[in-house]
Amino acid sequence: MGKLTGKVAIITGGAGGIGKGIATAFVKEGATVVIADLNEEAGHETIKDLQKHQANSMFIQANLAEHSKLKNIVEKVIEEYGKLDILVNNAHASKMASIAETTKEHFDLSFDTGFYPTFYLMQAALPYLKESKGNIINFASGAGISGHANQASYAAAKEAIRAVTRVAANEFGPFGINVNLISPIANSPGVKAWKEAEPEYYNEVLANIPMGRFGDPENDIGKAAVFLASDDSDYITGQTIMVDGGSIKLV
Repeated sequence: MGKLTGKVAIITGGAGGIGKGIATAFVKEGATVVIADLNEEAGHETIKDLQKHQANSMFIQANLAEHSKLKNIVEKVIEEYGKLDILVNNAHASKMASIAETTKEHFDLSFDTGFYPTFYLMQAALPYLKESKGNIINFASGAGISGHANQASYAAAKEAIRAVTRVAANEFGPFGINVNLISPIANSPGVKAWKEAEPEYYNEVLANIPMGRFGDPENDIGKAAVFLASDDSDYITGQTIMVDGGSIKLV
């Protein structure tokens, strides 16, 4: 028996990177996982891997920027499994630019793929999470908490997600729903691309991680998500959990 045996989870952006790490950690703990991702090829490949551990897991190809269709993801899950226990809002796309160069299009991309899907999926999932007394895990970022240079649109969307998560924790708590955030640093494909594009900045960030390394999507970020999705975290809500090797210390 795993910590998530019998639970059904939706993970956005689950076809790769941190999302895939979380999905893998979840199925190894017994959860049935539905990954919603734009990348159809990667989604099907990831599901093949997940089904080695949990045969009932499923991929839904979805463009999270099509906000009117987001409720369809939840409805498909309910139709297939009859319930929903965990919602993980991981997906987010953005482009780096200085404040002087940031445009409305930068903000539109970041909010359309990050903040709004997080918000609308919480709305759509709420009736079913009330029934299961389930868990929501949203994603914050050190870019917003510390104000990283050239990350204005991304940081703004991430801090908006943090704000609405705190509101949701207050509103959903009476229904037995826990709503928390993970702020990660992980060795994802995006970080690898960033290392190649900005090696000096990458090395500067690495040097400021007390643990001396970037986290592993499954073994570090995924296990933290398992904790927040399990009964072990029943009395924790509205919190930003820093899974970043100690690079930011919230006290």
